[in-house]
Amino acid sequence: MDKKHLTAPCGLACFICGTYEGNITEEWKKQVSTFLKIPVEETPCKGCRDEKGKCKFGVNNQCPTWDCVQEKGVTFCNECTDFPCEKLRPTKNGAEYPHNIKMYNLCRMKLIGIDNWIEEAGEIQGLYYSGKFEVGRGPVG
Repeated sequence: MDKKHLTAPCGLACFICGTYEGNITEEWKKQVSTFLKIPVEETPCKGCRDEKGKCKFGVNNQCPTWDCVQEKGVTFCNECTDFPCEKLRPTKNGAEYPHNIKMYNLCRMKLIGIDNWIEEAGEIQGLYYSGKFEVGRGPVG
């Protein structure tokens, strides 16, 4: 598995996403199918790059960030001269969608490199979704 290829331009780790075809469970397929009102067999995702920005959760099933990265000719948003841009602003829906984790991931990639970030991506995502939050420290185990 090429984890760099399975990292979306916006910093999401497709390789640990529950909807990625290599990770999705039958139960999650049913839940996604119901939520998106699509057939169960259409729920698994191949990852942002292989899907060419087609996102079942996106506006009109296309990711505007993907389109922007293609237009700018960069691999990740953190390589863009406009980084960070409006597409990466925090949102109040951060607990429902993995949007707010993008900036942290992109900054870590820039600081320590993609290969080192890949090694810690699972821990980052685990803390994001299930860690306790302490003011001044952020998420803790």
